[in-house]
Amino acid sequence: MKIRFAFALSTALLLAGSVHAQHAWQDQPTGDLVPPTRASDFTASQLDAVLAGSWRSATNKARDIYRHPKATLRFFGLQPDQTVIEITPGGGWYSEILAPLLHDNGHYIAAVPGGDGSEQRQDAATLRTKFGADATEYGKASIVTYNPKAPVFGAPGSADMVLTFRNVHNWAMAGTASAMFKAFYAVLKPGGTLGVVDHRAAEDARFDTVKNSGYLPTDYVIKLATDAGFKLDAQSDINANAKDTKDYPKGVWTLPPRLTLGVQDRAKYLAIGESDRMTLRFVKVAKAPASISSAPAKPTAD
Repeated sequence: MKIRFAFALSTALLLAGSVHAQHAWQDQPTGDLVPPTRASDFTASQLDAVLAGSWRSATNKARDIYRHPKATLRFFGLQPDQTVIEITPGGGWYSEILAPLLHDNGHYIAAVPGGDGSEQRQDAATLRTKFGADATEYGKASIVTYNPKAPVFGAPGSADMVLTFRNVHNWAMAGTASAMFKAFYAVLKPGGTLGVVDHRAAEDARFDTVKNSGYLPTDYVIKLATDAGFKLDAQSDINANAKDTKDYPKGVWTLPPRLTLGVQDRAKYLAIGESDRMTLRFVKVAKAPASISSAPAKPTAD
């Protein structure tokens, strides 16, 4: 079923962008966080309609309780008229949400890694099949392929938002994380948003001791982004899970949805649920124009 969105501006919407409101949603650790709004914001009902869409698989819908897509996308500030690139979307869990949301007024781009890996080929094939089978919801979605060792996601400054979910740990293990974040910065417009969700290591964990567990220290991910030129704008506990002890025999893959140990302690890991995750929002800060002066520059002391 095609969902068309109508956007209206009201006095209440204009008032919602006040400084007080902004601090209120940033400080709230959990729940349905609402960033400062503008006339074309997705409303809660529009997000609910897409989340309930018949094109979403039952398996994917069942994971909403762990992935909190509504609150996460509102925290990132997703807008209907944006060009959004999702990096390594896998089989398309978020594609089923983002592509229909952006269908009418924006543009969803799935950036998939090139290579000979069977998982990479399968994920790309799954996305192409998904998009081709339902033009009503996915007809305007695009797929681009990138080289993980020298990534390029599009023309410089062409995207409003870059999103990636549960991927940074893979790049960290492969040694490509720094190149990926630099490529995010390059493709975003000045003022554009980078949204990152990944498995969060224990507060005192060091990268070199946990990098193969699937968990990452939050400070490590923040440094990757700030080294690439981003500014940390906000972080949230939307995707936190206090039950996650982060000390499993097969790392984060011990937990659902992977459940690598199979039937061994399955009930225990199902009771824990999916991993504790960091949710970070970064901004590509627009560079201030250089001042123009006819006066000679003053010499500086050594």
